[in-house]
This record gives sequence, C-alpha cells and structure tokens, in this order.
Amino acid sequence: MHSRIFNLILCNLIFLTFSNSFAQLNDYPIKIGIHASGLLPETDFKNDDLKLSFLGRAFLRFKVIDLIDLEAGAGYARLAGEDGKNNYWETSLIPADLRLILSPFNSKSVSPYAYGGIGYVKWNVKDKPSELIGSTKEDGADLYVPIGLGIEMKLSNSLLLDLSGGYNQIFSDYINYVKGGDFNDGFWNLGLGLIFTGEGGSSDSDLDGLTRDQELELGTNPDIADSDGDGLTDGLEFNQYKTDPLNTDSDGDGLTDNDEIKNYTTNPNIIDTDKDGLTDGDEIYKHQTDPLREDSDIDGIKDKIELDEFKTNPTNSDTDKDGLKDGDEIHKYKTDPTKQDTDGDEIFDGDEIFKYNTNPSKADTDSGSVNDKVEIDRKTNPLNPEDDVVLDIAAPVILEGVTFETGSAELTPESEKMLLRVLNTLNIYPEIKVEIRGYTDNVGSASKNLKLSQQRANSVRYWLINKGVLQDRVISKGFGKENPIADNNTPEGKRLNRRIEFVKIN
Repeated sequence: MHSRIFNLILCNLIFLTFSNSFAQLNDYPIKIGIHASGLLPETDFKNDDLKLSFLGRAFLRFKVIDLIDLEAGAGYARLAGEDGKNNYWETSLIPADLRLILSPFNSKSVSPYAYGGIGYVKWNVKDKPSELIGSTKEDGADLYVPIGLGIEMKLSNSLLLDLSGGYNQIFSDYINYVKGGDFNDGFWNLGLGLIFTGEGGSSDSDLDGLTRDQELELGTNPDIADSDGDGLTDGLEFNQYKTDPLNTDSDGDGLTDNDEIKNYTTNPNIIDTDKDGLTDGDEIYKHQTDPLREDSDIDGIKDKIELDEFKTNPTNSDTDKDGLKDGDEIHKYKTDPTKQDTDGDEIFDGDEIFKYNTNPSKADTDSGSVNDKVEIDRKTNPLNPEDDVVLDIAAPVILEGVTFETGSAELTPESEKMLLRVLNTLNIYPEIKVEIRGYTDNVGSASKNLKLSQQRANSVRYWLINKGVLQDRVISKGFGKENPIADNNTPEGKRLNRRIEFVKIN
C-alpha cells in the first residue's frame, strides 16, 4: 500500500514538472463543483480491488492567490471489497475535507493541478466479511488525508470539466470491519466532475469596461480595474486610448499614460508628440518646453535646434533680451541670439535695427572710422561717413571747402560737407564757444570787403544755429582783406585769402 502512495506522489511531481504547456484556469475567484468517482479499496484483503465502489462529492473552491485555491467539500460513498473467500463487504462513508489546490500554470482552456488536504470521515459497515482475522469495529469517525492530481478543461465561459484521481488515507484499520495488519485502510478514486465558475467570461467584476475573457487575453488582472496602477482603468486604456494597460508609460517617454492624457494632453502612444526631436518627458521635466508645440516660444526655431545647435532658450523667444526674436536674429539679421550687442558697439541689436537703422553686425555701419555708438552720442549720422571726422580745435581752423557765390554771402552746396564737420565738432564739445571769422582778398574797396566778410561769417553762423547750435555759442566777425595768408597778386593767393576760419574762444 505504501509503495502505491509513494508512486502517486512521484507522479504528482512528474506531472507538474512536464505540464508547462498547459495552464490553470485560476482567475476565477470562486468555483462550485460536483464530482462522481469510482473507488478501489486499499485494505488488508488482497482481493479488494475486484469490487468497484463509488463516491459522489460536492465542493466549493475559493481563490487564495494566483497559484492556490482552497477547497471545502463533502460527499457520500459506498466502499466495497472481497475478503478472499468470495464474500463481499461494504461500508458507507460520509467524508468532509479541506484541500489546497496547487495550480502552477495559467492558460485559457486547460489547467493541471495537484491537491492535498485533511478531512473527517464518518463510516459504517453495512455488509460484514466472513473472514475475521483480527479485532473488529462496526462504525466510527476518523481523520483522513486526500492527495492526488487533476485537470480542469474549459467547456464554456462558466463551465469546466474536471478530471481527478488520487489516494485517500484513513486513520483507521476498521473500514472493512476487521483490523488485519500494521497499516490503516484507505481507497483510490478516479472520476469526472463539472465545475461552475463564480464568474463567466463575459462578466466584468472590476467594472473596468473589459470582460473577464478580454482581460485573460490581454494578461490584465480581472479583479483590479487598473492593472498597471497608472490612474486609467484597463478598459479605457484598451478601448479608448489604445495604450498598454500593463505599462504605466506605454510610449516610454517618461510620462505616465494618465499624465499624458489628463494633465498634458500629449499622445501616450507617441514618445515625441510634437515631433520636435525631444521626448515629451524631457520637454516637461527637463526643458520646461511645450510638448504639444515644436517651437514652444514661437521664435521660428524648433525647440531641439535651439537647445542643440544655437544654445538659445526654447522657452524665451528673445534669449538675449535685445529686442529681436531668436529666429529673426539667426535667419533674417544674421546676428547672435545669445548676445545683446553682436558687433560690440554698445548698442543693442534691436535698437540698431528698429531705432537707428544701423547694421547690428558692424560696429561702424558707415565705415567712416567712428563707432556707431560714438556717432549717436555726439549726434552725427552713423549712416553717413562724411560726418565722422571732426575738427582739431587746438588752433584756428581754415574751413576748406566753405565757399560762396561770387560777390555774395550765399553758401554754395559744396560748403555743406565742411560745415557738417564744424557742426559735429560743436556737438562733441558742447561746452566750447567759437568765433566764425570771415576774410576777403584785396579786390575792391576796404569797406565793401569788410561788409562782405561779415555777411559771409554771419551766413556760416546762421547755418549752424539752424542745425541746433545755441546762439550764444557762436559769434561771427568780418575782417575784410586783413590778415592775408597768401600773395594777393596771384589768383591762387587771392583764393586762399577768401576764407572762413573757425576759432575756439574759450
């Protein structure tokens, strides 16, 4: 008898080891079953196995964890055998037991299992054997241990076929009425049953919008509405958002599916929603950019290009705060978007473009040898190279190029070039006062030349005043033919003597 039990335990181990191509239907929280088995007694009589008996049993199985169920069952049996002299004995059994069901694999249709437990059986001998080989006992109640193997096969969403067999060791040697050896009695069982599951495949116990069959197909937990714990029910993930209900971050971008859908409205199935080259997670947590817009600051440059190529701030359209958008600096004005003053002339690039119309990439826009900032400060035109040069006021200056119409005090157009230099000089040195002196050659009377020289000096003074120079900074005086600087006997000498001088007087 003991060798048979050992063989049964060995079969259990082999069966579970090599049945990994099957799986258990262990996702149902509760199962109700009925079972009918044929029995073979294991007693002291050698011919017991020539008499077939039966067992009817009902049971209730509860899911403990994914691999283990707890079963409570009870039944009625007739156990019969032969005493060796063609006389039959028969005992009625009322067994009740608790069993642990080990189902180590999981599949949709077939699940092998092993069981073991402990129970209590009440027994009564109905037909007694004729061969009495020891002490006798007609009835009793004893513990017993059932062990065995089984397999569940799915017939429908709510009905399973159960095939099981095993050995039941009773803690009594009087089951066949007589005590005839050193070992207690027992019996073998093999039979079929039907199991009604607590839930059908179309049920939705966790109210997540997926049936149990769908959840088994997907691998989600049919008893938990949100299998991956990301804040979205499995049904919403599968049916509406098409995300992975087993992965909190379906696209692997560093944001949970729930955050993408509810907080950021990004696509939980696309790692880079706006296709700017940055993952949604990096945009949110690392760069603070907008994962829905490839150009977060709307400056004309994609976020990734700003970060990788130009080193500008993708959340600030004007990184250097010079009044120009980063995109305009790069594509339109060719300035440096990370420097307020690209050409180093101490004027912001934006001011050069919009206020002064100067070139923000060239410190001296008019190439007149004077920096744009210097020209602006001294009120010269940074777009005109002619006004860049000023007079040296350390000594009286003859204003070469300042000329008049013949016999007149009217300035010629050619005079303006030199007069602008005079004006620049006065603007650069706002604290000085000057005297404009007029001279003539010796042709004509002295009084006429004196009058003409005064008028010509006045014309220069009025030109400067009209350009913004204060009246009290400029005085004019005519000297006629006095103080010649050249020989009045030659045409060239006379031309040189007809002059205007610029003299600092304080």
